[in-house]
Amino acid sequence: MSELMEQFLALSVSSSPLIPPLPDDVTVDIIARVPISHYPTLNRVSKSFRKLIASCTLYKRRSQLGITQHRIYAVLRSRNPQTRDYFNFYILHRKLNCRNRLVLVEPLPLMSYLGKYVPVGSKVYVFNDLDALSIDCTSHKSQPISDIPQRMSYKVANVVDRKVYLIGGLFFPDESGSLKSAVTVFDTETQSWEPKLVKEDMPVGLGPFLYDSVVMEGKIYMKDYCKGNSFVYEPEERKWGLMDEVLNSKEWERACVVDDILYNHDVSENVLRAYDPKQSCWSVVNGLEKFLAVETARSRWSRTVNYGAEKLALFFHKNQDGKDVIFCAEIALERRQGGGIWGEMESCDVVIEDRLFYRIKFVSVTV
Repeated sequence: MSELMEQFLALSVSSSPLIPPLPDDVTVDIIARVPISHYPTLNRVSKSFRKLIASCTLYKRRSQLGITQHRIYAVLRSRNPQTRDYFNFYILHRKLNCRNRLVLVEPLPLMSYLGKYVPVGSKVYVFNDLDALSIDCTSHKSQPISDIPQRMSYKVANVVDRKVYLIGGLFFPDESGSLKSAVTVFDTETQSWEPKLVKEDMPVGLGPFLYDSVVMEGKIYMKDYCKGNSFVYEPEERKWGLMDEVLNSKEWERACVVDDILYNHDVSENVLRAYDPKQSCWSVVNGLEKFLAVETARSRWSRTVNYGAEKLALFFHKNQDGKDVIFCAEIALERRQGGGIWGEMESCDVVIEDRLFYRIKFVSVTV
């Protein structure tokens, strides 16, 4: 963001009418070129600005200009003891002083702690125990979608080719009373559920021990606490397989995929690891040793989140000055000659403090 644009934004939110009114189409064209992280600030300028920022016209113009950005949303537990099993939506917002903060998104409904959250285009789809909804991240409005056809236990949700694959367990009391693995598919283009898939050759055991899943090269990788129960699902062929032994050899959790490379912050060894499915090998991301040693050595947990091409966000917890806080570090990634991956820490900010951080989820959306 240029210094001139910073001055423009500062003047826009001031009380003095220094900028004369412009036609809506001109204003839309200007705002479309402003980084979307500044929209919450512009939203406070006037009612007309709020209307333009919430309009489809603005995002259509951004699409025409080929301007898209990644936005990160966090689902955090509410501090209200009466709603302790529900969570609020927050957005990672860059303030004018260039510091990131997690800002509450209103007036979205409270989210269930059982929910699974997946991004598709500019929307986030939320799949609870039985019901489901979508959140439009351009207007922050939600609407229900058709209910999940059948209740699933211990499910994970992933997106391949704009279809959401819910993979979990179904009970069959009329047969053996056992838990069988199943796949249910929601097509975001038609906004409808495909017929439920229950196949005998699916592995049994995708139960309470399944704790992470990612998509690489069009395949869904599901990681289990028990190394023998980690699987790969190929949606195109509807085929199951065991996870690659090398990928399964590391205890990755709360990982993300950037440019088809899996990244995971190993809290126990305090390194950022990368797994390349083409080479079937793990490596350590270079260049972050000093940053990690200083900032994340005492972190209780961490989470890597896709932040666009060749970039990720590393969220981690610390106790600072007696307060529980969440940090967010923006890390640029570079694959160098010879295959090594290097990381550069671009910023590191306290994004929220003095909150309850149980069961945190992050979603990266392209807007």
